Formats: sequence, structure tokens, C-alpha cells
Amino acid sequence: MSAAAIAVTGCGGGGDDADASADGGVVKITLWHGQNQTAKTTMDALVADFNASHPKIQVDSQVGALADNLYSKTTAALAGGKYPDVVYQFGPNVPSLARSPKSVDLTDAVKGAGWDWDDFYPPAREAVTVGGEVHGVPAVIDSLAVVYNKKLFEQAGIPEPKAGWTWDDYRTIAKRLTDKGDGVFGTGWPGVGDEDTTWRIWPMVWQAGGDVVSPDGKQAGFGGAPAQRAFATIGGLAQDGSVYVDKTAGSEQMYRVFMNGRMGMVPTGPWQLPEIRESKVDYGVAPLPSYDGKPSTISGPDAWMLFDNGDARTKAAQEFVRWLTQPQQDARWDIDAGSLPLRRSTATEPRWTEHAKSVEGVSVFVEALNTARARPPVTQYPKMSTAIGRQIAATLLRSTTPDKAAADAVSGANDALGEG
Repeated sequence: MSAAAIAVTGCGGGGDDADASADGGVVKITLWHGQNQTAKTTMDALVADFNASHPKIQVDSQVGALADNLYSKTTAALAGGKYPDVVYQFGPNVPSLARSPKSVDLTDAVKGAGWDWDDFYPPAREAVTVGGEVHGVPAVIDSLAVVYNKKLFEQAGIPEPKAGWTWDDYRTIAKRLTDKGDGVFGTGWPGVGDEDTTWRIWPMVWQAGGDVVSPDGKQAGFGGAPAQRAFATIGGLAQDGSVYVDKTAGSEQMYRVFMNGRMGMVPTGPWQLPEIRESKVDYGVAPLPSYDGKPSTISGPDAWMLFDNGDARTKAAQEFVRWLTQPQQDARWDIDAGSLPLRRSTATEPRWTEHAKSVEGVSVFVEALNTARARPPVTQYPKMSTAIGRQIAATLLRSTTPDKAAADAVSGANDALGEG
């Protein structure tokens, strides 16, 4: 999940404990959250509540930069020696930033009282654990499921999808839903070749017995049959002409086609539900299909990363993120940020349960977290993603064969891993 920021503020952080304490022993820390609009308002309100209830700690809540740009902003700040105490980061950026000597190792801290670390959904914990060390605290979490247009299913005489359906079912249904005369597509897939294109293939790979990387981390874990099966599924949709390929960044056009009633189903996350609801499409949500009928999906957690500005500020930053991710605060943040509960206990919070009752299908996304997996926290993943995404896009556009794309994707991933 990414949220746009409205401004780039000045750098915060850097220095030692003497710089961090105001008169009276108040420890001041800087937060870069990267959010705007509703999410910014909610975060600012949460920070205000924390500051009011923790008079010895004061958090300076700043946008920092556009969430998409916080990685480069953070690396520049670290290089310059003046950096924030807490910063929002997309999951794939965590491994690279964890290499910094200023990244706070939270492995022991999260075992302490009040953290309830095992209460976080597994993908959220996996995404911030690098080389066995915890280098972040879950910030947002999502999952992929299939949102479908009930009206188009009814018009085609197709029963609504439900748990246990397969990728063969998906292809068949997509083909039946497609009506080129009326400009209706069965489904859609991002075709830019970026991570939005890539991460949707991993559930197929896992279901086919593969993995993103091998156990030793030295080569791609999806060579052979897993890659061939996944790319064959994508290629089948392309061959049928049932998939709308969105060649614009951000996948906005794909979602626009769906919300205009010209797409039967779209794999997406909970972040898209507010716009879909506003479009007045009569929609439903089903779990992702699988090859074996067993539920499986992917989650793309993001993180709060902490950077060392001395013991006092580090301890204060830990107290803030611990408080921020407790069920009551988490429920407020999740609802307004378009995310899902970070914790199992949050899913039982009255505020969340009332929200879930009012939003069609959001409970399907939450249930999917129980079988979701996260992308591996390896520094080479962004380069891997680019290599694989290009081959997925080529398959969707039918400029290569699925078998060749699968082989080239594995080769590109191996090259990226070989770069260390």
C-alpha cells in the first residue's frame, strides 16, 4: 500500500541524546510517515494522542517525502548524518536499509512485555525479519483476492466464485465473461513490468511447489515446472484475449475499466475497495484461485523502520511504534489507511468489526492473511522483480512464448541474485 505525500519537509533526526531532550527531560523524536489526505490526518491524530499520553516523549510527525520516495530520501539522510528516528518504508526496501549500521536491531525488543510479537500476522513478521534479525515493525498489511462484478456474472449465467476454485476455473470464467463486441474483458493484469506486475505471480509459483528464492538464497526457487505452470496460466489468459493489459503506471486504467462495468474480475487488494464502492459497482470478493484447491495468497507488508540517534531516542521510538501497533490504535490506522489488521487481536476490536460489517468483502482479505506469504526479505529482490516483471508483461502482450518467458525470468532472477 502506498499513500501520496503532499509536501517534502525538512530533514529531522541526527545527533545524540543531548540534542534529543528538551527541558524537563522530554525526549523528542522525528517520524517520517509519507502519507497524505485521510491517512495523514489519522496519523497526525494518533501522534497527538501519543504525545498527550506520554508527556516524557514528543513525536514530531512529518510527511518526510512521498511514500514512494521515502527510500531515496532516507538513504540520503543516512549518508548526510541527519535522519529521522522512525520512517515508513515499503517492504522490499527493508533489507537494503537493514544493512545500515544505524538501523535498529529490534530482535530482543519485540520479545519484551507489551509487544505480543506473535499476535502479528506471519507475513507482517516475515517482511521485517532479515537474516534472522528484526529490522522493523509492521506498518500496513494487505492481501490479494479477486474482486468481481456480480452483474456481469449474472448476465453470463456464471455462478459467483467461491473458495476452492482453481486457475483453470479462472481462465474458463474469464473467457466466458469476455465480450469484445461490448468491450468487456474477463479480467485484467498490470503490464508495465514493475513490481505491481510481478508480485501477482508468486501465489501461482508457491501453489506449483516453487519459491521466490532457493533455501540457500543463491538462485531462483521457481525454475522448471513452477515457472512454466505460472507463465502458462498467464499466457492462456493472453491467448484467449480475455485479459486487459494495463500498460500505464499505477494500474489506474485497469481499475477504471473494472469500475466502468467493463471487466468481470480483477485480482487486487483492500486498498482498492473505497474507489470500487464509490463507483457503485455491485461487487463481491473471492479468495485467489489455486492449482490444488487450497487457499493461498500473497501479502505485501510495509514497515516502520527505526534508526539509531542515541539510546534515549531509540527507546522512545520503540515505545512509540509499540503503542502505535497495539490493537486500538491499529484499528484506527487500518481503517483510514485502507489496510488490514496487523494483528489477529485487532480483527476482534469493536471498531474493526463494525467496519468489516459495513464493507463488502473486506473479511475475505482478512481471512486470506491466515494463508498468506510475504516476499522474501533479500536485498536483490527489486532487481529480480524487474527481470521477472518484464517477462510477465511480454507474455501478456504475446511478444514471447510462456515457456521462453519462464526460462528468461528464471535466468534474470539468477543474474540479480548473483550480483549480491
